[in-house]
Amino acid sequence: MARSSTSYDEIDPPAAMRRDAAAAGRALRLDRIAEAAVTGSPSLEYADFPREIHKRGIAVDEAAARIANALNLYLD
Repeated sequence: MARSSTSYDEIDPPAAMRRDAAAAGRALRLDRIAEAAVTGSPSLEYADFPREIHKRGIAVDEAAARIANALNLYLD
């Protein structure tokens, strides 16, 4: 018995799609992004940062070095 296929066959019920969207929103932490959007930009004035801030070191692990060497990107 052949079943007719419509474009709606693969769509989940609205409740399942809402749960998926809510889970995606929590994973993206949209509330934190919305909070950061209204707080304003950080200051660029030297007086606000009078000390020297050292940058973190970047470690290249063995797997990344192998990939870089395979692509002829020499990371020393």
